[in-house]
This record gives sequence, structure tokens and C-alpha cells, in this order.
Amino acid sequence: MSTTPAPRTPFFDHLAAELASLKAAGLYKDERVITSAQGAHIHTRAADGSACEVLNLCANNYLGLSSHPAVVDAAHEALRTHGYGLSSVRFICGTQDMHKTLETRLSRFLGTEDTILYAAAFDANGGLFEPLLGEEDAVISDALNHASIIDGIRLCKAKRYRYQHNDMADLERCLAQARSDGVRHTLVFTDGVFSMDGTVAQLDVMRRLCDSHGALLGVDECHATGFMGATGRGTHEYRGVWGQVDIITGTLGKALGGASGGFTSGRREVIELLRQRSRPYLFSNTVAPMIVGASIAVLDLLEASTALRDQLEENTRYFRQAMAQAGFAIAPGEHPIVPIMVFDAQVAQRLAARLLELGVYVVGFFFPVVPQGQARVRVQLSAAHSRADLEFAVTAFAQAGRELGLISTGSAL
Repeated sequence: MSTTPAPRTPFFDHLAAELASLKAAGLYKDERVITSAQGAHIHTRAADGSACEVLNLCANNYLGLSSHPAVVDAAHEALRTHGYGLSSVRFICGTQDMHKTLETRLSRFLGTEDTILYAAAFDANGGLFEPLLGEEDAVISDALNHASIIDGIRLCKAKRYRYQHNDMADLERCLAQARSDGVRHTLVFTDGVFSMDGTVAQLDVMRRLCDSHGALLGVDECHATGFMGATGRGTHEYRGVWGQVDIITGTLGKALGGASGGFTSGRREVIELLRQRSRPYLFSNTVAPMIVGASIAVLDLLEASTALRDQLEENTRYFRQAMAQAGFAIAPGEHPIVPIMVFDAQVAQRLAARLLELGVYVVGFFFPVVPQGQARVRVQLSAAHSRADLEFAVTAFAQAGRELGLISTGSAL
């Protein structure tokens, strides 16, 4: 079939200029190609195009379950018994017995009454606020909340208030302002763990403030479900408010197997209304059967033992201490997200490129993903990393850091 290409218009020249400016500013994001399964070690291609094996320190594979044999086997079995896809949304002919089982299991794991599945965690947040909140209501959001939360809030007609990141005094100001403005219902919503810094929300303080102002509390648990808290239930367990959070959103695409799919969990009335009115749920294909089957197997593993989250905790403790001793500036905390601060976008990219040459796969983050002047390399640890892996990584970071002038030549390892 031959076609005549559409004429080039100034619009495409404008886009080309935008892309050129991103490259000139060191803000252009390249995609590296992985040629293996996800894991602590992966196969990719070096700058010269040759195949290489590298230590992966930038996956959301916190518990090492993305290629776990039991998870893969469960996916195969679900594929065999329930097919490849449903070719439908949930309310037409896209609900299988496994979908209901997974929703029940997630509710039990999180300590809630009911759960609804979405094709992606972005959809869970994108479809949350508009069905629940109207013009008479208010939503109060942390200034550094994830883009999916921001976009979801934009879709609803509720009044919007924003408090300074993790600033409880400013949150209280917003709560008082919402009450003074005469809003009907107020929902405070936050990331449980903030993905760029590893900061853990103060849900215990937030719960007390919400109670004193008659507000609801919601949390996005994408970087917490499965490993935060003594039994891995999430930030609400970690902060001692188990069963006291009104709405929880999260993902199956990080610690819980790493494929795709998201969920919202909470009071039964909330979930039922979302099933009736949440647009991403009503108009997106249902989660694939093999992902559902594998996710059930993940919950089996996590409910049977805390060994994986315990290993992740130990790996996190060791790596944070070793990197600080090596002289790097890292954001304090206890989360397996460890930001290595370099502050300059181009330096972040050079550091990531040099580490790849040294056998460590990491990615630089810079504006607009993080604020101007806050560029970093974000390390994410996994239970699948061995102590030898982490020692290798610290040594590689120290070599690259000295070469780029990020740490002194005399820094201890």
C-alpha cells in the first residue's frame, strides 16, 4: 500500500526544537533495552552495542518477585486455565473468579473491607476523586504527590488545597481553611512513600489531624505495599495506623510481582461507588488473568513469611551506611529508595553512564521529574541483591564518584 505523507507543518518543527532543547539542557531521557528477565542481574547493551550483564539497582522489584519461580509458575497456570485476555471491561464479560479472589485477598492483606482492580495504578488514582467528591467537597494534597494523584484531582470538581511537603503544621492550616470555607467532605491524600526521596508520610500524625477536623485520609501505597511495616502491609502498618486509613491505592507492578495493574481498597461503600462510576474501571480492559494468578501467588508468599521484606530491610540498612561512609550525599531514611544526590542533571547522566561501564545499571533523575537543582541517581534495593552485589555497587559508585569529583579521593569505603 502506497501513501502520500502528510505535509510537514510548523507544529512538527516546533516539536523538533523542543526535543533539541531537552538534549542541549541534558534533560533528554534515553531508554536502555533489557534483553533478559527482570532481576538483581540483567542483560542489556553497552554504549558500543555489545551485550553485557549488569547489576540492576533501579527496578521497583523490591522483593525480587518479578521472576520468582512460584510467581512465574502461577502465571503459566492462570494462562492455561483462564486464557490470555478477556477482551472486555469488568462489567460486561471481563470478571473471572480469579479477579474476585484477588480483590478479597488484597482486602485481607491490607485490612480493608473491599478492593477494586484497575489496569494500572495510574488509573486507580486517575479514577478515584471524580466519582467521590463534588463541588461542595475538598481534597488536600501533599505538594510532592505523584503525577497520577495530581491528574486525578484535576479531574474532580472539589476545592483543592495543597500543603508543603510532609509539613504537618501546613496540613493543619489547610484543614482549618477547608472547614472555614464550609466544605462538605474533606479528603486528605498523600503518597505513603514518596518515590524520588524515599520519605515516609507521617500517617499517624495525619490521622490525628484528620480526626480533629472530621476529614478522611487516603494514601497511595505503590512504594510500600509488600515490605513496609513489620509484616509488609504498608505505610499504615509502619506508622501504627493499621485499619485507620479510609482509602488505599496501590499497584501490582512493583513489589507485588512487577507486572502491571493497580487497585483501590477501603470501605465497602467507596469501592461500590467506584465500580459504578470510576471511568478508568468502566472503560479499560480488565487485568489479564496471568497477572491476577501471579498476584495471588505473591500474596501467598508474603502471608506465609516475612523473609523477603526482612532481607530487603537488611540490604537497605547496609547500603545506606556504606554509601554514607564512602562520602556520598544521600537523603536520610529507612526506605530502599536511596537518592544519591548530585544536584546537576548532566552530572547525574554522566554518573549513570559511567556506572553502566562499571557494571551497575542506574538512572539519573532530573527536572521535571525532580525540582531544578535536585538531580540525583536513585538507587532502589531488592531482597534479591546479595551482600556481594551491594559491596560491588558501593565500590563502583566510589570509583565513579571520585572520577567525577563527587567525593574526595580519600573517602573511606
